[in-house]
Order: sequence, then structure tokens, then C-alpha cells
Amino acid sequence: MSTEALSTAEGLVKAPLIHKGKVRELYDLGEHLLIVVTDRISAFDYVLDPAVPEKGKVLNGLSAFWFDKTKDLVPNHVVHTDVRKLGDLVSEPDKLAGRIMVTKKAKRIDIECVVRGYITGGGWRQYQKNGEVNGIPLPAGLRKNAKLEEPIFTPAGKNDVGHDEDISFEEMERRIGSELAAGLRKRSLLLYDYALAVCEHKSIILADCKFEFGLLGDEIILIDELFTPDSSRFWAEEKYELDIEIDSMDKEPVRTYLLSTDWDRDSTPPRLPDDVVNATTARYQEIYRRLTEPTSYGFNTFQAVKY
Repeated sequence: MSTEALSTAEGLVKAPLIHKGKVRELYDLGEHLLIVVTDRISAFDYVLDPAVPEKGKVLNGLSAFWFDKTKDLVPNHVVHTDVRKLGDLVSEPDKLAGRIMVTKKAKRIDIECVVRGYITGGGWRQYQKNGEVNGIPLPAGLRKNAKLEEPIFTPAGKNDVGHDEDISFEEMERRIGSELAAGLRKRSLLLYDYALAVCEHKSIILADCKFEFGLLGDEIILIDELFTPDSSRFWAEEKYELDIEIDSMDKEPVRTYLLSTDWDRDSTPPRLPDDVVNATTARYQEIYRRLTEPTSYGFNTFQAVKY
């Protein structure tokens, strides 16, 4: 397995670059989009140096895994993930193998659809202030990291610059209409329930997650990424406790290192040491292995109404 990190696909793809995010790059193929998932890593709103080897392959591989598992529950944007099908559109295809996704062109709905099954993170901070999360009243006396009686849908308005904005479901209805809002909420909760069950059989807790949807004509489809460590909060069951900051299965080694330095979060971040980079690569590879390895419990099909 290659250990060379990919920081960008610019120069490797012979198509217009139309968006460069913190991790993903989008190229215009005409009828479709090409998403390249790089090994760049960010924390505290900064892209860090160096990139983390294999991270992009893990993110892309997990998205492909989950998109395939849930395609009969909610349609998605995937066309294929085979770099060989791109032909002369890419040079050095070996560098892009495992990290590309060709997708349908959908019109993004500017709502981040968040589902929380446990009270932690930003949801916990809201609850501490007023006993609510995104306007949803919760029982008094909940402890940090407690499992909620039922998962809750807590949307955010998407901002291309700065942080997304937590909003109530009523505000979501005002922005995109009641019918579309209800449809996104139903799909989000169905997806969470499905992945929660899969994770439980792999001794992983899916604490919360976020989805993005788009419109392909009149059809609602899943876009972006799905149930990756960058879009979901995974906890190993063996590390679950109340009232603590649980070491989540993601880029926690990076956050821990940065918090141990005197970096002021308002200047160029320090370069990540090799041991932190290696630990982060291992963390991403471990969550990929645990989520995708076969178990005796089958999840190849989902017996549900397709939306």
C-alpha cells in the first residue's frame, strides 16, 4: 500500500476544477462531476501540513460502501468509482485509484441534515444553555454522551464561508418549504436508523451524523459523502462513558496534538509531527476495517420503501 499522500489532483485531471474544498476537489466532466478526495486534513478551520496518507482513500471507500448499502433506501449521486473508466481524462491514474467518484449533477439543497442519537458535541453545548437542541426541548437531567430516547433531527443552514448555522425545523420549512423539509427529515432519520444498526453489530456507536441532499429534476438524492469519520461521530463501544470527552474514531490525534501546543488558532498552524500523522492514518484505516469487514449479520439489502 502506498504511503505517499496526495494533497491535490490539480495537474492530474484534464477537466475544469470548479470547487476546491478543504478535502475534496470537484471537476466538471460535462454531464457528470468528478470528485477527488485528497489526503488533506483540517482542524479548527485550518488545512494542516502535511497531508495524511490514505485518508482520502478511506473517506472515499467508506462513502462508496455506504452509498451502495443504502441505494435501495435513498437514491444517491454515484455513477462509478473506477478511475480506469476516466481514460485519458487523468494522468497517472494509480495516484487517483481509490479516491475518485463520478457523480450525477444534482442541485444542492442548502441545508445540512444532522441527526443526533446521543447528546454530545454542539448538541450538548446547546442543551446546557437552555435544555433544547435546535428548538427541540429535551428531558431535564441528561448527562453528556447519554443516548436519547429517540434520535432527533437538527438541521443547519449551509454557509460556503464560515460555520453552518443551527436552525429549527420551522426555520428549515420557511427556507425550503414544508414538503421538502419533511422529506429530508424522514430520509435522514431512516438513514441514521439503518447505519446505527449496522454499527452496533460492529461494536461501534454512531453518535451523530450529517447528510447533504440534492435535487435531480424532482427527485431527492443523497450527495457529497456518507457515514465517514469526517461527517459522522463514531465511538468504539469499549470507550463509551458518560460525562467525558470520548476519543472518537477520526482525526482525534491531530486535535489532541494541536491543543497541546501554544498555537493561538489565529496564525499558521504548526506542522504535524510524523508520529501524529502516522497515528491519524492508522485511526482512519481502523474505522474503515471495522465498518466494512463482513459479519455474520447481513446488511446487503434493506427491506424498505425506496424514496
